Amino acid sequence: MLPFNTTGEAATFLGRNLTAAETFWFNYSARKSDYYLYCHNILFLFIIFTFVPLPFVFVEMMRSLGFGKYKIQPKVTTSLSEMFRCYKDVMRMFVLLVGPLQLASYPSIKMVGIRTGLPLPSKWEILAQLTVYFMVEDYTNYWIHRFLHGKWGYDKIHRVHNEYSAPIGFAAPYAHWLEVLILGIPTFLGPAIVPGHMITFWLWIALRQIEAIETHSGIVNLRAFKLITLVLEAFWPRFVNFLRVSDGVIVLECKCFPMHKPQFIVSVLKCRYDFPWTPTKYIPFYGGADYHDYHHYVGQQSQSNFASVFTYCDYIYGTDKGYRYHKKVLRKLKEESRIDGASNGGSYYAPTQDLKSE
Repeated sequence: MLPFNTTGEAATFLGRNLTAAETFWFNYSARKSDYYLYCHNILFLFIIFTFVPLPFVFVEMMRSLGFGKYKIQPKVTTSLSEMFRCYKDVMRMFVLLVGPLQLASYPSIKMVGIRTGLPLPSKWEILAQLTVYFMVEDYTNYWIHRFLHGKWGYDKIHRVHNEYSAPIGFAAPYAHWLEVLILGIPTFLGPAIVPGHMITFWLWIALRQIEAIETHSGIVNLRAFKLITLVLEAFWPRFVNFLRVSDGVIVLECKCFPMHKPQFIVSVLKCRYDFPWTPTKYIPFYGGADYHDYHHYVGQQSQSNFASVFTYCDYIYGTDKGYRYHKKVLRKLKEESRIDGASNGGSYYAPTQDLKSE
């Protein structure tokens, strides 16, 4: 609640006239308590969890209309009923845990000094603080995520989130209740270190969740899978036996070694959209859907791509080697297919053991 009765009093306090944004903020917040303003986060999170994934749902339902060219690595189809079930699970967690946690955490907001008054922060101040929040959260989340991929952390907690090996937008906040609590720490740590205005805090919570939804949004393109099968049958019939062709996975046996016939896998991975016009592509060191896609595919055995937003932590600590190997193989296979006059749609060809061990 602002300590002014009129905009004139606020202008006198600031020693200048209020900007249009400050006038709007005064008219909206002057008679509202700080607690009430903080609780707006509950409404914002509900709106984000409900509506931001919907465009990806519509595209999934209409995937035959030519969106396949933007797919990263297609694998499985997610039905509308499966997506709705995921949404219900997320909303149950929201009602039972996230909402009450927001209501109860207000004292910590006041303690660290997040303010609601005037003046409003400049756009550069907001941008600088959001940058700090993303960097702090990304670094802290990286180490927590690595811990959760240990045997105990994964079996007891993190496996719930990885139930969706081909995740969808609604699955971004889908997790074990304890993981939701633990990951609240890196989310709050940035604002605690560099406290700002409530508007900046709102933006931080909203942008972080929207980013998570983007990196978890995915659909499939079965045409790419069929194309890969045709390419293999056409060019490598003397060298391989097809053992299984189903569920977006081609398992084949190499005939080059009579005594020992190693098995290989060509896996059309779960996919997310990789639209060329998304603005996040221009953010330095940003991972995005393609980067996180690999982590979910490998699952519990993944020792790659732990960072939530950026790529620098994985690069510094050497936990992106599997992903870089994966991309190297993709580029090689694409180049070979291009030479042969065909495109493989982004398949993955690698020894099975290598795929899981990197």
